[in-house]
Amino acid sequence: MLHSGSRNLGSIVCDRHHEVALNLCKKWKIALPAEHLAFLPVDTDAGELYINDMNFALDFARENRARMMDEVKCKINDIFGHFKILSELDVHHNYARLENHLGRNVWVHRKGATSAKKDELGIIPGSQGHPSYIVKGLGNLMSFMSCSHGAGRLFGRNEASKRLDPEVEAKKMEGIIADSFGTVELKQDGEHRAFADLSEAPGAYKDIQVVMNNQKDLVGVEVELRPIANLKGKENAFRKKRK
Repeated sequence: MLHSGSRNLGSIVCDRHHEVALNLCKKWKIALPAEHLAFLPVDTDAGELYINDMNFALDFARENRARMMDEVKCKINDIFGHFKILSELDVHHNYARLENHLGRNVWVHRKGATSAKKDELGIIPGSQGHPSYIVKGLGNLMSFMSCSHGAGRLFGRNEASKRLDPEVEAKKMEGIIADSFGTVELKQDGEHRAFADLSEAPGAYKDIQVVMNNQKDLVGVEVELRPIANLKGKENAFRKKRK
């Protein structure tokens, strides 16, 4: 199981179009409950541009995953010889899509969520030290046929590095092949300090068992995947290689 998003492209698309939306809402004198709820009508040039850019970011993310998967397949073939692939599963999250629910065409925005239509297969990751799940959607209309896209964070990346205990997190990873935690420089009490990089440590995420139990009415578990090894790509290493 592997993951890659749009490598910051999606965030840039979001920020740029949100600024446009915010300015237009101010121009139209719309009293927003909060600034992050600024919107773009889909039947305007600005709305269409956002949808096009969002879909491009989704395509970019899918291509990232496809290329990574090709590399994995090649390495498995090098080590074990020819093997047969029975099926593959690729799932988007953080996107908006026009769908029909309860007799109406509506835009469903799945932030931290994935589609879970009736009998649709999905992936719900836990963490580096906890199980992940292949699930089948139950088509729950009250959730717009959606489920969580993962355990979800308990702490933000920087907060996790500041609050979690490296020894406790390392113990959770016993028996799992993984790189040791690196270090990250963060600002605390006005000074920059070095912390263990616990941004992706098991303790940074919610209990996947609780999350799965809370969405029994959204998905059924098909396969439980328990981690035996973890590999996290290092962006700086890739950049150096390209140079």
